[in-house]
Amino acid sequence: MSTRTSRVALASFVGTAIEFYDFYIYGTAAALVLNSAFFPTLSPVAGSLAALSTFAVAFVARPLGAVLFGHFGDRVGRKATLVASLLLMGLSTVAIGLLPGYASIGVAAPVALTALRFLQGLGLGGEWGGAALLAAEHAPAGRRGWYSVFPQLGPAVGFFAAGGSFLVLSAVLDDAAFRAWGWRVPFLASAVLVLVGLRVRLKIAETPAFTKVLQERERSSLPVLEMLRRAPARLLLGGGTIVVCYVLFYVATTFGLAHATGVLGAPRAGVLADQIVAVWAMAAATVAACLLSDRWGRKPVLVSGCLAAVGAGAVFAPLLHGGQHLAAFVLALLAMGWVYGPLGALLPELFPTRFRYSASSLAYNLGGVLGGALAPTVATWLVHRHGPQSVAWYVAAAAAASVVCVLLLPETIGEEVQTT
Repeated sequence: MSTRTSRVALASFVGTAIEFYDFYIYGTAAALVLNSAFFPTLSPVAGSLAALSTFAVAFVARPLGAVLFGHFGDRVGRKATLVASLLLMGLSTVAIGLLPGYASIGVAAPVALTALRFLQGLGLGGEWGGAALLAAEHAPAGRRGWYSVFPQLGPAVGFFAAGGSFLVLSAVLDDAAFRAWGWRVPFLASAVLVLVGLRVRLKIAETPAFTKVLQERERSSLPVLEMLRRAPARLLLGGGTIVVCYVLFYVATTFGLAHATGVLGAPRAGVLADQIVAVWAMAAATVAACLLSDRWGRKPVLVSGCLAAVGAGAVFAPLLHGGQHLAAFVLALLAMGWVYGPLGALLPELFPTRFRYSASSLAYNLGGVLGGALAPTVATWLVHRHGPQSVAWYVAAAAAASVVCVLLLPETIGEEVQTT
């Protein structure tokens, strides 16, 4: 791998790892402490639901971020836009770490928390699409699945760092100190990570595909409108393919953590440790699925992953309630990674360069809204009303929706991304 290619791979990986770290520490904090820090006047169940609802706000912002950053990514360039998205996410995350709680400023605290979570979502909405394009538009023919490994591994590593930071804090602080100030440390640490990410991204070159568009003066004047006019079906179907990923991931992580510690009484450190170990199953499945998608095609790998998701969903609640937390998390995240891997190549391949940033980002984040925004809240409500096994039907419904979308899309393995 050449120096230039290595730099691109590092930039696409580091950026997604940092941004997803920022995004995930909020989910972990929402499951563990934000209810008491920002919603202390509510009952424990209502406070947990309120904290998880602020978690969902970012998913509403993500499609808006996809449109905003997608426009500039298709007009100004991939590199500059990725720098801007990283800055927005990082500053919002640090601000959450500095935000006073309800005891200090009253109702202004949850209002400000919600606003900052919205900005987090706005930044992440522009991140994944640009990072995926950075890899795909530099990849040689026949190897886009492999190159997509780099941005696709970012979420797994980001989650590992997020969970690891909370695990360390839980080990060195007592519960009172953790709730008083310890949970803020991972948010403040984001400032250092963002500086590292910026240094890496400022050194990369623009992608060959976008450079060609500039040279031929073929930039779209309004990429979002052109996308909606030329590829509305692919946009919606592309978003649908990723729904099961988000449902599985947030049921296994945010809901799983909250339910195991808050309802089942499992030790926080033990559950966090199990999730940190399990995320490597997701990483391994992501790598394997990316490689096999170059050999078998995107669609066969995606369909097999959706079928695996049904099985993982069926056993998740019984394993969790049986105290087999690690097995529950491993199976869910293994299936999630298998579906997630090929999407780094598939979504960019669905659209031409002129509006690829906008379309890839919006499709990805529409899937996030449909699958992830309310997944912890829905799972919590289902278990409360219909029992633990209702989670299996929820995951199966998401998998069915994603399979239908995959089957309706064309196979893209032979598509050339460096065209307009």
